[in-house]
Amino acid sequence: MTRPLATKTVVEAVTDDLRGRILSGSLTSETAVTELEIATSYSVARPTAKAAIEKLVGENLLVRGTHKSARVAELGPESVRDIYLARAYLESEILRRLAATHTVPEEAVRANADILALAGAGDLALVEPDMRFHTALVDAVGNERIARMYRSLVSEVRLCMTRVQALHLLDSAAIHAEHELILVQLAAGDAEGAAATLDGHLAAARERLAEALGT
Repeated sequence: MTRPLATKTVVEAVTDDLRGRILSGSLTSETAVTELEIATSYSVARPTAKAAIEKLVGENLLVRGTHKSARVAELGPESVRDIYLARAYLESEILRRLAATHTVPEEAVRANADILALAGAGDLALVEPDMRFHTALVDAVGNERIARMYRSLVSEVRLCMTRVQALHLLDSAAIHAEHELILVQLAAGDAEGAAATLDGHLAAARERLAEALGT
C-alpha cells in the first residue's frame, strides 16, 4: 500500500524559509520584514507574504506593532527567563514520568551522539541536535497534547539556543556530558536526579544568555 507524501503549500514554504533565516541569524531585528519585500524576494502574491508573516508572528519569532512592519523578536533577559522557566516546568515532569518506567528514548541517545560528533563544527551546528534531544524526551511520553504544548515553545526555544551558541556561551562537551547524565539517570529510574540535572542544565543556558543580553 502506497503512502501519500505530505506536500507544502506556498505559504508553508515561505514560512519555513523565513523561519530558517531567523533561526540561523541571517535575518535580524535590524531588518524590517514587509509584505512587499517578502512578496518580491519569493515571487509570491502579497496575501501569501502576509500569511507567512502572520504565522511567524504567531510563533513569536516576529513582532509587529500597530501600523508597523514586522521585525525579528528581540530577546531581553526577562523573556529568556520566562521561556526557559516554561521549558523547565514541562521537561522536568516529562523526565519524572520517563524515569518511572526506566525509559531511555533511542532518538535522544542518537541526538546526543551527534552533539559529540559535532565538536569543533561551530556553535550554531549544535542547536539542531540539542533541540532534537529535548524533543525526543517529550515525544517519548506519547502524549499528543503535551507534544503540541512543547512545540508551541520550540520556535522561541530555538531562537534562544541560537543566541546562546552565537554568543559562545556553551560548548559541545558540556552539553553532551549533561545530556548523558540525564540518560543514565533515566535508565536508573532516578526521577528526581534527572529532573535536578535538567534544571541545572537549563539554568546554566538561561542565566548566561540573560546576562549576556542584559549587557
